[in-house]
Amino acid sequence: MPQGDKSAYTDKQKRQAQHIEESYEKKGLSEEEAEKRAWATVNKQDGGGKKSGSGRKHS
Repeated sequence: MPQGDKSAYTDKQKRQAQHIEESYEKKGLSEEEAEKRAWATVNKQDGGGKKSGSGRKHS
């Protein structure tokens, strides 16, 4: 899975990122920076993608 691939995220996570991105854009951030921060926020909340095969195993 290449870096930046969003296929490991659930539809809910993608929707959350979209809403977060829109709120950052309203605050005056560029579209690119808003997208970066939105996905960082989703990752912080959920620990990354939730579909099988995403991320590392935790023991």
